[in-house]
Amino acid sequence: MKIVGLMSGTSYDGVDVVAAEFTADGDTLRLRPLGHRELAYPDDLRAEIGALLPPAATTVEAVCRLDNRLGEVFAEAAAAGVELAGGTADAVVSPGQTVFHWVEDGRVRGTLQLGAPARVAARVGVPVLHDLRSADVAAGGQGAPLVPAFDALLLDPATGAAPRAALNLGGIANLTVVAPGAPVLGYDVGPANALLDAAARRFLDRPCDVDGAHAAAGRVHEALLARLLAEPYYAAPPPKSTGKELFHGGYLDAALAALGEPVAADDVLATLTELTARTVADACDRHRVTEVVAAGGGVRNPTLRARLAALGEGRWRLRTTDELGVPAQAKEAYAFALLGWLSWHGLPGAVPSVTGASRAAVLGSWTPAGPSVAAPRPPAPRRLVVDA
Repeated sequence: MKIVGLMSGTSYDGVDVVAAEFTADGDTLRLRPLGHRELAYPDDLRAEIGALLPPAATTVEAVCRLDNRLGEVFAEAAAAGVELAGGTADAVVSPGQTVFHWVEDGRVRGTLQLGAPARVAARVGVPVLHDLRSADVAAGGQGAPLVPAFDALLLDPATGAAPRAALNLGGIANLTVVAPGAPVLGYDVGPANALLDAAARRFLDRPCDVDGAHAAAGRVHEALLARLLAEPYYAAPPPKSTGKELFHGGYLDAALAALGEPVAADDVLATLTELTARTVADACDRHRVTEVVAAGGGVRNPTLRARLAALGEGRWRLRTTDELGVPAQAKEAYAFALLGWLSWHGLPGAVPSVTGASRAAVLGSWTPAGPSVAAPRPPAPRRLVVDA
């Protein structure tokens, strides 16, 4: 079965597109990567997304306009994915762009992703799976992270005797811990690139600190780091999830203002890099992992990678998913393609031990049709008769 997977994360810098072929072999699922692409968003679309995200105020009109514009972008991406698949695909997974994750008192009450799936389905002519988080939320879960289902299969605990972790460094850092004889554990650790990118936009007028060059030139500001590490989210036990409704530019501005003294731009970036590395390393140490397999945009930041490797030295080894055959920049898109395969076959994709849900949910909604698309169809009716 060929599935196209799309992914637009909390960094909202573009959409990752993959094509994958899945073959079931007993209790083993084989994934053959067919290719991946990264389609960057134009500056005006990034601005449109940013203007709608919390804590900014918005309107229903702005939400509607962005929903449909993103749908057109995802439709183009899906078409590119079909080309990667050789011109035909059985389904597309388009999870959309998260614009709000409604959390109260540690519980997720709702979640909203935009991306007009009907536009995607109309473009490629195959079923599109979307709204993947809501079923888990309805079952009492966080609706995130969802990638641990992929991580748990890739890091099969039967192949090792010690706990291992999968780390995704996107806008938010997500950790999945797989250990023999224990339930899969996964949660959002904290910001990976979210605050770094906010600082780059503010101080450098750029979307990011390329290669962590400015962070490497700066020094950690200990008072700012201590203030940031005091964030209550880090001490909260899993299951937990977060996003830019917490870690946004205004959050950074408030932390800087509370210091009462100016901090050089490079020092801010160095401090935020240390924040990401420190919170991730603390989580890895807490779970006594021996290996961390990383993916996501953050692995392209040599300054962040070097700091993570240094913090883990002697306790856990850092490597990337490329060594396991999964391109690090496209891992999440491949993970969503897997979730599509599971949903197509009526299998749950959320992991209750990760999300805190009361049951394992089959994820997503299908547009325009789901697994029944291959079933025999009756003739189109010409009239309706109501029986007494």
